[in-house]
Amino acid sequence: MGANTIIGIDLGTSTTEAAVIRDGKPMMIVNFDGQVITPSAAGVDKEGQFVFGEKAKAQYLLAPEDTVIEAKRKIGTKETLRMGKKEYSPVEISAMLLKYVREYVSESLGEDISRAVISVPAYFDDLQRQETVEAGKRAGFSVERIINEPTAASLSYGISHMDEESHILVYDLGGGTFDVTLLEMFGGVVEVKASSGDNRLGGKDFDECLIQWLVSQFRKKHGKDLSKDAAAMVKLKEQAEWCKKELSSRDSCQIVIPFIAEKSGTPLALEETVTLELFEEMTRYLVERTHAPIDVVLADSGVLATDIDRILLVGGSTRMPMVRRDIEAYLQKEPSKAVNPDYAVAEGAAIQAGIIEGTLSREEGIIMTDVNPYTLGIRVLCEDRSHYMSIVIPRNVTIPVVRKGIYYTSADNQTSAKIEVYQGEHDDVRLNHFLGEFVISGIPMRPEGEERIEVEFSYNLNGMLEVSARIPSSGEEASVEINMMAYEEEFFTEAATDVSKWKESSLAKEFRTVVRRAERRLKSETVQNMPFYREDLESCLYDLKLALIEEDEDRAAELEEDILDLLEERE
Repeated sequence: MGANTIIGIDLGTSTTEAAVIRDGKPMMIVNFDGQVITPSAAGVDKEGQFVFGEKAKAQYLLAPEDTVIEAKRKIGTKETLRMGKKEYSPVEISAMLLKYVREYVSESLGEDISRAVISVPAYFDDLQRQETVEAGKRAGFSVERIINEPTAASLSYGISHMDEESHILVYDLGGGTFDVTLLEMFGGVVEVKASSGDNRLGGKDFDECLIQWLVSQFRKKHGKDLSKDAAAMVKLKEQAEWCKKELSSRDSCQIVIPFIAEKSGTPLALEETVTLELFEEMTRYLVERTHAPIDVVLADSGVLATDIDRILLVGGSTRMPMVRRDIEAYLQKEPSKAVNPDYAVAEGAAIQAGIIEGTLSREEGIIMTDVNPYTLGIRVLCEDRSHYMSIVIPRNVTIPVVRKGIYYTSADNQTSAKIEVYQGEHDDVRLNHFLGEFVISGIPMRPEGEERIEVEFSYNLNGMLEVSARIPSSGEEASVEINMMAYEEEFFTEAATDVSKWKESSLAKEFRTVVRRAERRLKSETVQNMPFYREDLESCLYDLKLALIEEDEDRAAELEEDILDLLEERE
């Protein structure tokens, strides 16, 4: 141990863990409560002091307005999180949690720890990765590497199976995200073949199904809607999570909450028995949502289900019996119990840390390759289409990678070109995720199509992207490192405007129909499985409501057109 010590951190939606290499093997690090698993919760207590982990989770039940949970689900969004009297960005909350981790690992290891490898879902986009790195920096860490969670889990397995040759499917269902990755192991090399997933699918969604059922049952029995009572909903959330875990080892459990509400001065209690059969029936559709990403991974890797040698289940949500049964039925293979679902990602991050710092020698170590989970490209004109996505790096290409695209001027005497960078799977960039842009100037004045522009994408092991452009005839160059923190900064320093009162606008009647159509579309299950499309539609809808509040009719009309275009894309 010394100043070069690098730890591995699994910064999860529900829980956070840290590990370090000791004697050639990963060792989990205990927190100030003597526990390995730390709830990913932050809060402000009555004295105005910050609290984290178990204390914050316990406080959530009593003072939800002073506590934040599941901040990871908001990473990469413009949303703010209220804690006490202040609004915080997801990056700020994540930084607080990581600072707490830094403090307890430094205490436990007896030295100041300032270097870390932090894991992220494989399906995190560039912005979400950038914000995770930023959170680490704010916590005082030098973030040595961002590692995909399923890849980390495979390292945890691979370190003790170095001689194995096999295809491994890592199925990672955590508290807030789902990832599936196919890897090939041979001669101490772990090669990622393909990754896919769903950033809006996790254990919290199973809790939510149970919560909504309890709300419905209470409404039927007592004619009272608990969803409008914040304190009651916090109690329901706690009980739903407890019940879900109980049903992993029991056939039924009883939820009893005395004095959850009152009606006409009479206190009301909630009392329901939830059977395993009922719970599985109401959540089956969530498990079935994991099938599509599995199909994508198999198709992209060219590996048949029958060629899979081992299935590793990672993430606490894989403890649900239905999940194990479903994956076994879908792939016709029993999942392995070779890794600890709660520890595997942190252990794998620590192994990567050990490789970087040299704690693991080449003989003991393991060589790893990874892939980019999303297609990357730029916006170009194509057959009169001004929003066409030209692919530079396809999804599931091994990284690090450098790829070039050759383009030509689109107008006579064009002297500059704007390079807009996108990430996503649609050929219409408006349905993809905008990453950044830059302008290259100094193009010689010549007829359309006669000047060449070379665009190069360089994608590194952290999943970070650098884009550059060059004009061969003049030698002019320009580039951008895609760091969306700069674009998001304004949203972190200023809370988003409340647009719930858009109906009070004098323009509301004129635009009510398009608002309702968009809101209905956002509630559809299809859109829930399309994160980039959903994000674009949510953003346009927010901007429209803001324009209505500001009585800006011209802006509202423009946004109405954008929303209608998006709606027609998915008719």
